[in-house]
Amino acid sequence: MGPQTSVASRSGTLVSALRGTQEADLVAVSVRKAADAVVADRHGDQVAAAYGVNLTAVIAAERVKGSAGEIVRVPVMAPSGLPGRFVLVGIGAGTPQDLRRAAAALGRAARGRRHVMTTLGDGSSAEGARAVVEGIVLGAYTPPSAGLKSRAESSPAAQVTLVGKHPEAGLDRGRAHARATVLARDLAETPSNLKNPAWFAAQAAELGAAAGLEVRIWDEARLAEEGFGGLLAVGSGSATPPRFVRIDYRPEGVRARRPVVLVGKGITYDTGGLSIKPRESMVPMKTDMSGAAAVLATLLACPEVGVRRPVTGLLPLAENAFGASSYRPGDVVTTYGGKTVEILNTDAEGRMVLADGLGYAVRNLDPEALVDIATLTGAASVGLGKRHAALFSATDRLAEALTAAGASSGELVWRLPLVEEYRPVLDSPVADIRHVPGRGAATKGGGAITAALFLREFTEGARWAHLDIAGPSRSDRDEYEVTRGGTGFGTRLLLRWLESLR
Repeated sequence: MGPQTSVASRSGTLVSALRGTQEADLVAVSVRKAADAVVADRHGDQVAAAYGVNLTAVIAAERVKGSAGEIVRVPVMAPSGLPGRFVLVGIGAGTPQDLRRAAAALGRAARGRRHVMTTLGDGSSAEGARAVVEGIVLGAYTPPSAGLKSRAESSPAAQVTLVGKHPEAGLDRGRAHARATVLARDLAETPSNLKNPAWFAAQAAELGAAAGLEVRIWDEARLAEEGFGGLLAVGSGSATPPRFVRIDYRPEGVRARRPVVLVGKGITYDTGGLSIKPRESMVPMKTDMSGAAAVLATLLACPEVGVRRPVTGLLPLAENAFGASSYRPGDVVTTYGGKTVEILNTDAEGRMVLADGLGYAVRNLDPEALVDIATLTGAASVGLGKRHAALFSATDRLAEALTAAGASSGELVWRLPLVEEYRPVLDSPVADIRHVPGRGAATKGGGAITAALFLREFTEGARWAHLDIAGPSRSDRDEYEVTRGGTGFGTRLLLRWLESLR
């Protein structure tokens, strides 16, 4: 993937580590809240003595709070051989979430630096070490200047060395999860004049082969032959035809069992089609394939983190453009498996490509569990904002496992109900189902719920969950480990969940 902030570790004291290199240009000591005081970690006094400062006095004078993510510069005249910049990093109560947020702040401070040495996370658990690495790498993230391929040509990123005791298992997991999230962000941030369905499918093939995964790609001819009507309808107005990608991970030495199947919405750009979006709403639509990016990144990381279940990723990829051959409001589309759908709004295209993906999964893969992830509805972000994805499932155990994975990864979800009383608004007089409520429907609002109810129709009773990531998949500003633009949301959540399966 090319240069990004890298994280190494070494034992010993911070002072000895600093004196052993001439490359460090930033040193960071962690501070935390303790009763009514703010105190530095065990390295703090040694570092302060090396710089000739009274750390207790500095903490008082600078009104250091020690809250997670606080960065305070210590005014120093650096002795020869020591970095010219010395900062304190607040870690709050030292929970994994606090450490991730503190590390993200340090990662931002590391942008433009050569080498940062820090005690952040010293003595923490494996979960704490994982959180520190994730925070540093993701907080330091900057998008590639011209898409995924330009990442390898960008200037070298900072090296961050963690000094002290850091469990290697936690560091390794943190690196793997951070790399996967960086890839998902890079894919989302690639401009859509470069990123069309064929390009995305080619990335999946190249990266999947390098990771030892089996990748199969359906072109438009095969899609038509096998009846992927939803995907073909959505892609019909574009000069770049749709693709369908299947990626299989089969762990060695694990007895054969039914696969876990992940389906990711892959709209490489969304104009809304004939139901065209306003200009302002189109601007961020290069990230409308964030669900597919999360699924691809998750599958690629499965061998590295040692997931013990077979996993299949399905990527229905299309560009929702408009033209003489566009699908129209009023059309009836036959999806994979034969179910017909009355189209009322061509800007509700995501659920159409997911219908084909879900239909393929249940008819060909017999999934043990089926999870789709999509930037699906504005209603989800209106209801939950930018920090939570909406989770829908009729299976409590699956919903609880995904919620737990979200909490531990920092990618939070909130379960919403599948309200049966809303289902009749999707009844159609001319097809098996409508994909959005019709004019004059008895139920107003609840758009995320009716979208989930529509998707459920294609799951054939499988253990299924739907993640609507329309809110947290994009960010307008840097906040904690999230950076402005595509966030890669869902990648670490799905990996955590898959790692928990035995």
